[in-house]
Amino acid sequence: MNTNDEDRIFEALLDYLRRNRGFDFTGYKRSSLQRRVSKQMLSRNINNYRDYLDYLEVHPEEFPPLFNTILINVTSFFRDENAWTYLQQQTLPRILNEKFPEEPIRVWSAGCASGEEAYTLAMILTELLGPAQFRQRVKIYATDVDEDALTSARHARYREQDVQPIPEEWRVKYFEVVGGYYVFRQDLRRSVIFGRHDLVQDAPIARLDLLVCRNTLMYFNAETQGRILSRFHFALNSNGALFLGRAEMLLTHANLFTPLNLQNRIFAKAPNINLRDRLLVLAQGGDQEAGNRLAVHVRLRDAAFNAISLAQIVVDFTGNLMMANATARSMFGINFKDLGKPLQDLEISYRPVELRSRIEETYEERHSILMADVIRSLPDGSNQFLDVQITPLQENGSDFLGVSISFIDVTRYQDLQSELERANQELETANEERQASNEELETTNEELQSINEELETTNEELQSTNEELETMNEELQSTNEELQASNEELRIRTDEASKASAYLKSVLAGIRAGVVVIDQQFNILTWNQETENLWGLRLDEVEGQSFFNLDIGLPVDQLREMIRACLAGETRLELSVDAVNRRGRSFLCRITFNPLMGPAEDRQGVILLMEEVEEVSGDGEDGGDGGDGEA
Repeated sequence: MNTNDEDRIFEALLDYLRRNRGFDFTGYKRSSLQRRVSKQMLSRNINNYRDYLDYLEVHPEEFPPLFNTILINVTSFFRDENAWTYLQQQTLPRILNEKFPEEPIRVWSAGCASGEEAYTLAMILTELLGPAQFRQRVKIYATDVDEDALTSARHARYREQDVQPIPEEWRVKYFEVVGGYYVFRQDLRRSVIFGRHDLVQDAPIARLDLLVCRNTLMYFNAETQGRILSRFHFALNSNGALFLGRAEMLLTHANLFTPLNLQNRIFAKAPNINLRDRLLVLAQGGDQEAGNRLAVHVRLRDAAFNAISLAQIVVDFTGNLMMANATARSMFGINFKDLGKPLQDLEISYRPVELRSRIEETYEERHSILMADVIRSLPDGSNQFLDVQITPLQENGSDFLGVSISFIDVTRYQDLQSELERANQELETANEERQASNEELETTNEELQSINEELETTNEELQSTNEELETMNEELQSTNEELQASNEELRIRTDEASKASAYLKSVLAGIRAGVVVIDQQFNILTWNQETENLWGLRLDEVEGQSFFNLDIGLPVDQLREMIRACLAGETRLELSVDAVNRRGRSFLCRITFNPLMGPAEDRQGVILLMEEVEEVSGDGEDGGDGGDGEA
């Protein structure tokens, strides 16, 4: 199957997950998705997407482990400690200082996984506000698409290694140890609200002071990231902050967010609302501080208006002169007492040009009107040429507030007109040269634009690569945690095996008879101290050797049939044979044969129990040896 077919079937797999389980992964990066799905397929010994799609249709219980593999829930308390420190010491104090003492504080932890970041926010805000103010004012909304992770987060129960990043003082203050687990304080836990939320499909939580979404955006493609960030922009208050992960830069979304601290990935909402309207609402509410801000705003507006070099006046919709900048006041003899008067009562309404009819024309045609080369007579007898532009001022694109009238001095341009006409011939030649230069400049500009686009593309590719590396790093961290869990299981099993081995050795040492254990191939697995005393060979000299290759005082070939019978199904067979111990003394040896049973009740070998019955009489040398006390 070629790559195109594999990609087509993979898309069909994603569509099946969306239709049958409500998980829409179409906005996720394909490279990360395919890598995570392939990992789950490998655990099921499935090699292609078509077979895995068939497997999902037949085995619905496969969905939870697949989603757990795709949704990498790698998180921890105070992850990237420096960023959290900056948030606690700089960002949150600024946000809190701009709020009224009893005003609610709303925080959203998007992609919260198992809840560590949400409870980190709770601890920091409690430190800044105190427990009583925290319970009264703060709501932390923690959301994720993984229901299993949310269930774990709601329990607020963590292992000892999970809470190691938390300072010891805070662990004691905010957690209780219950059954070997650290459980977050119940009275503060009520302010943290967990719920399922899909960043791609669901509406955002609004009126937020802080939005935390760390290392979540990097799993989405550029188009989906843009949609999510637009929703984040809508959700935040004007002075709110966005806290992202270290792999997320927002370099291509400067119209939505501006950096507060780029190193720690903390951004402010780019303003896009009418500041005048917001300040007026605050002032109408009787707030002294808001009134002061409005006064500053008005002074700033007037200073900017007066700094304009062009003469400009503003007339409201009822025909009153509302504003005139310094240049206009000087040019037309307007004083501050004239502000607020009807325009028709002032000389400027008809000199140097009739304005009232043109203002009505502007309202009717709903666009700007330019009157060019208006002649104004000056006191010294000379003429001044003005371009008068009347521009309608509208609110919300429809309601007229008034007009702005600008007087542009073009006298110099008129003086130059005659010189330009005289130099027309020279200009024609210069035009041709300029046209050639323009073409060269256009070519250069196109080349620069192309280079700029290439640089932007390269920057986006680097950003994407950085996000991909961060994704792989979290996958490796997840795999490392799985390996640590496996190592812990192996260590426990090894300890159990060591204990069992020590127990077996202790039992064998306590048996006052020779014990030999052999496997199905007749190789020696172990024997005890009494066996070493009988035949004079240590365990390390015979372990792993065939029992029938031993050269000892026991006629091992006579035992072959009994051993085979025991392996074939017989139980507790006995045989007595003449033998000679390591000191050369002859004796009658009784051997009992018992099967060595495995975990599945299968026969893994034979256990031989050797006991001395009596000495063999009639041998003078053996009788003499009996004096050494071995019986």
